[in-house]
Amino acid sequence: MSHRILYHSTNRNVTEKSKGIKQRFTFKQALFMGLAPDNGLLMPSEIPKLSKNFIMGLKGKPYHKVAYNILKKFLSTEIKDSELKEIVKSSYNFDIPMEKLDDLTWIVRLDQGPTASFKDFAAILMARLMQKLKPKNKKITILVATSGDTGSAIGEAFRGIKGIKVYILYPKNEVSSIQKRHMDTIGKNVTTISIEGKFDDCQKMVKRAFADPDLKRLNLTSGNSISIGRILPQIVYYFYAYANIVDDFKPVVFSIPSGNFGNSLGCEFARRMGLPVKKIIIATNENDEFPKFLKTGVYKKVEPARNCISNAMNIGNPNNLVRYFNLYNGMIDKNGIVHKKPNFEEMKKHIFSVAISDKETIRIISWVYVKYDTIVEPHGAVGIAALQKYRKYDKKTLAICIETAHPAKFPETIKKELKVWPGMPKSMRIIYRRKGEPYYLSKSYSSFKRFLLRD
Repeated sequence: MSHRILYHSTNRNVTEKSKGIKQRFTFKQALFMGLAPDNGLLMPSEIPKLSKNFIMGLKGKPYHKVAYNILKKFLSTEIKDSELKEIVKSSYNFDIPMEKLDDLTWIVRLDQGPTASFKDFAAILMARLMQKLKPKNKKITILVATSGDTGSAIGEAFRGIKGIKVYILYPKNEVSSIQKRHMDTIGKNVTTISIEGKFDDCQKMVKRAFADPDLKRLNLTSGNSISIGRILPQIVYYFYAYANIVDDFKPVVFSIPSGNFGNSLGCEFARRMGLPVKKIIIATNENDEFPKFLKTGVYKKVEPARNCISNAMNIGNPNNLVRYFNLYNGMIDKNGIVHKKPNFEEMKKHIFSVAISDKETIRIISWVYVKYDTIVEPHGAVGIAALQKYRKYDKKTLAICIETAHPAKFPETIKKELKVWPGMPKSMRIIYRRKGEPYYLSKSYSSFKRFLLRD
């Protein structure tokens, strides 16, 4: 019989007035909760371990088979094997290009899905799992705060699914024109709301809604990476990339553009499952709260978040830092207040983090194009720039950089810097045949609450 993995709250050891809960939950419960009842994030009670032979046996397998082999370690007691196989096969029918820059550097392009973003990998699977596990007559409301690609990925994945409503909140002046157009035109059961504020304002409104008893009847859950349903699928592409790039079981470095840290958290889980990751590079833009923390041991969120050209990473207090602290035996709450410091030396042993300025980002976009005749967009450029800084300490380990979005999603930047227009994938051409407008709201929670209750 398969072993069931349960999920606990990151607040479970809180002993203050608002006590954490010790209760553990099934994946199905965790998926539809979003947040734990004590407002903590949900974490697996254990992380399955994989052998060297298992990992190298993934080499050459199509992505959906790798996904099945990894995810069944978490989900085998929640969903039938045959159903999981079908879900992942229907979810992952697009390419994952891998591009060699030099003998020690690869780029993995996670930009070929329906919205040309790495977030498609988690959003599609999450939507299909919810569709499968949701009680037939129960209606669900998904709230999503986005600074870029999350909104379109979640909206597109859930578009047309009966019994599920999706509300996407984005900062009015901090998404690209293409990202805005994509979100505004999804339609059907997906509503977009343009907020007069920053991403952090959107995120605060969503978190407050989850804790609001007046909204309980809406059966709220999250489409952001606070949901464990967004994290587990992101473990898979690290195994897939490793198995198809590395010929033996040598250690590797992953450089990961990071905003809310859900993407890099997938790599942290993969490392703990047995993937030989020498270092995880958490590459941020000018929102440098975490790089400063690793340097000084003092955490101070950036508020308001700084507006950078890598806009999906304009986050001054990453959601998933809570989970990182939990994994390293520390505790930080959703407001960025540290209650218990993590094992700092252990964290620095496995994680390197650096902030990249817009100036450096633009330099890398031009440098990669001139040197390698390839185009990267601002987020991918942040990852490559961070790798260059890491190379001061490690010049020999094979590195894999994660490209998180298609360059065509940032045509203004690419055209300005490279004097070329990036080719647009088919998935993006579709949005130009659609029409739609968002609703406009202030950053007032009360106005958002009234909007949700209007139906």
